[in-house]
Amino acid sequence: MTEGTVFRLHRLDAALGAEILDLDLSRPLDDDTFAAVRRAFLENNGLLVFRAQSITPEQHIEFSRRFGPLMIHVLRQYLLPGHPETLRVSNVIENGEPIGLGDAGAIWHSDLSYTPEPSLGSLLHALELPAEGGDTSFANLYAAYDALPAVIKQRIEGKRAMHSYNHSYERFSGSKWRPPLTENQKNEVREVIHPVVRIHPETGRKALFVNEGFTSRILDLPDAESRELLEVLFTHSTKACFVYRHRWQDHDLVFWDNRCTIHLAHGCPEQFRRHLHRTTVKGDAPY
Repeated sequence: MTEGTVFRLHRLDAALGAEILDLDLSRPLDDDTFAAVRRAFLENNGLLVFRAQSITPEQHIEFSRRFGPLMIHVLRQYLLPGHPETLRVSNVIENGEPIGLGDAGAIWHSDLSYTPEPSLGSLLHALELPAEGGDTSFANLYAAYDALPAVIKQRIEGKRAMHSYNHSYERFSGSKWRPPLTENQKNEVREVIHPVVRIHPETGRKALFVNEGFTSRILDLPDAESRELLEVLFTHSTKACFVYRHRWQDHDLVFWDNRCTIHLAHGCPEQFRRHLHRTTVKGDAPY
């Protein structure tokens, strides 16, 4: 039990993360308990697993908003009707049409790193889980940066990189989950530039801020050198020693920090239904 709070915290045996037990998010948290949750989030490298949360979409949104304004995903067709703050991450097909983004997270990425003020964090709530598969892995980019060889740290010092939603979307465009973007959607997700290494605004720690899903190139380098260096960073950041693989339980709510982690959805066989709700908290411009 954490002093002054009404929950238990169990640190995961991994490079990041902790479980929050005996906390009911269907009821508003008092200020002291919320502050303790936020401390736990920052102290456990940006990953919390809230077990057994039978919450409504409204309660999910209300809790998420305690951390900041919520972002609206560009794929409007997959937003929860009546709750545009909620993206349906789902492989469910109704009336011949997908109701959610069924291939979300198929490449290592940080949510919405392609926006001028990327996400602080995302909160994903499990509503229906497959009988097989469906795990999600998370990588600690504090630890990945700290463990870089000195020569690589020197190469990326002060470097900036381009982030693009289309960089990964085009790989899957045309699938049943990803119809071609409209011109309005393309205008919402124009390319942005962020530092390759960012300083976390709350902890002051350095973390890598590149990801395979959305980082297309490093500026001021020849294309071949940019590709080579990004591949080094992508491969390094997802080494097993930096990764926690989450095996979902019913009604888990997982909250991760997009400023210092990346994640990957491992997928599941098509015959099994997988349905989750995600909210995404707005962050600030990386520096």
